[in-house]
Parts: sequence; structure tokens; C-alpha cells
Amino acid sequence: MGFGTGLLRTVGAGGALGAAVTSYALWEARQYTLRRLDLRVLPAGMRPLRVLHLSDIHMTPGQTRKQEWLRALARLEPDLVVDTGDNLAHRASVPFVLDGLGGLLDRPGVFVHGSNDYFEPGFRNPLGYLLPDRGKRHTHAPQLPWRELTAGLTGAGWLDLTNRRERLSVGEAALSFAGVDDPHLGYDDLAAVAGPADATADLRLAVAHAPYLRVLDRFATDGYDAVVAGHTHGGQVRLPWPGGSRAYATNCDLEPARARGLHRHPADSRPGDPGSAWLHVSAGLGTNPYTRVRIACRPEATLLTLLPRG
Repeated sequence: MGFGTGLLRTVGAGGALGAAVTSYALWEARQYTLRRLDLRVLPAGMRPLRVLHLSDIHMTPGQTRKQEWLRALARLEPDLVVDTGDNLAHRASVPFVLDGLGGLLDRPGVFVHGSNDYFEPGFRNPLGYLLPDRGKRHTHAPQLPWRELTAGLTGAGWLDLTNRRERLSVGEAALSFAGVDDPHLGYDDLAAVAGPADATADLRLAVAHAPYLRVLDRFATDGYDAVVAGHTHGGQVRLPWPGGSRAYATNCDLEPARARGLHRHPADSRPGDPGSAWLHVSAGLGTNPYTRVRIACRPEATLLTLLPRG
């Protein structure tokens, strides 16, 4: 076998491997998964609360399978829905998002927006997910109909937490919330929501799209029991690691080790530590429609069962 023949075979093998990985990544991006987690944050003796956390739906009109899967989540009958943004990925998506949410809109809900609710996504090199991203590319992108999305969600009774503090009764529980506009674009107004969390509430939840450390620090310091966020896509492309997989990017300043799932903030804190909180980061249900791939990071929604402490 000559050098040229060997080189051609090597190139061919590499191309076949690349095609196989791409095919798998395209397949996994459509394997919608429901995660279930327990979190002990309620006062002793209180009935558990079921909270459905949705994030990064990135809906386009033609994603009928995603719409059907999302619509079926209403069967869970959650006590509360928390939507942490990036619902849109197309200027005609609002009716499809609202239809997909379906019966969930009849449940109590709160929401904030993300950068992809405000600006139309564009083509992006998948390798760009491994590089720093400060949201600058959105400055000149066409706007999406986020006001129409806001009207649809608030019209169904969901609370808009865009740089606001709100209060809501869910069953026997009194919940207080603080939320910020998208930190990835620098739209968060922490001064508008800063201050001690409502001590009279049974549960204090903070909501943001992108889990930037400045936001997490503020909410933990102010005494919120938990912070929920999305944006990271869980790393989107995770690589094998002993005991599981590892993210290499979060598209914010949160370290990759907390790119998805339930953690503490600060990372080395424990329940009961002053100035600390639980942090749940959703890997989300979608991706940029031009890079609709995932590896070792299936698209997800999370059902958080909130239980009494202790």
C-alpha cells in the first residue's frame, strides 16, 4: 500500500467518523427528556410543591415533535411553572410556543426573557460554543416579537419577573419572587430587585435567564432559597469524563462544572450557610436552529419536587 493510498484511507475513516458523530448529535438534539429532582426548601410540615422548570425552548414553527412533547407536559399538573427564557427562535414562533405550552398556561407561572426572545438567531460555527460569548452579536440582529410573547404569557395569568419582585400564593404556600432581564445582554437591573428577600414568605425564588455570577451572588446574599436559570444548554456538547460527561463551555462566567443540574451557590457552601442558595440550571429543550446538535446532553425539562427542610 503506497503513501497516497494510506492517506486516502485515513482521510476517509476520519470523514466517516465525523459523519457518524454529526448524525448522533442531530439525533440526540431531539431526544426530549424529563428530569426529576427533589429539593428541600419548604417549612416543616408543608405539603410538597411540584415546580416545572422550562428553559431555552428555541421554538421554530416546523418543530412539531418538540411542540407535541411540550404540550404533553401539562399531564404532570405542576403547582407552578417557571420559564427562564429563550422561548423563540423565529419571528413566527409565538403562536407555536403558546400552543405548545397549552394546558400549562392554566397553571400558576412566572417567566423572564432571554436574548433569543429579543433577537433573531443567526448562523454560528458550532466551535464558537467553546469560545467566550458576551452577547455582542445580538446588537445588530433583527428583533423578534417578544412583546407579543409577553402579552400571551401575562394574558394567561403568568407573572412577568423582568427586573421585578412579585408575590404569589400557590396552594397553601406564599411564594415571593425576584427576577431580572437577561444578564447575557446586560439587561439585568439588580438595583431594582436588590434587598432582603421577603421573610414572611414560605419560599423565596429568584429567576434569571443566564446564570452570571453577579446575579447569583446578589440573590444568594439577599436570602433567596433557590435561583433557577437556563442559557447554558448544559454545555450542549459534553465530552466523556470519569463518572459521566463534562461541559467545556457555559456562554457566561459560571464555571462548566455547574453548567446543568442542582448545585449550591456559592459552590462551596452548604444548606443553612448565610448568604447561600440552591441553584438549578436547566440544560434546556432546544438549541440555536442553525446548530441543532447535542452530545451527552439531552434536551430537558425538569420537574422539581419541593419538600420540607430537614
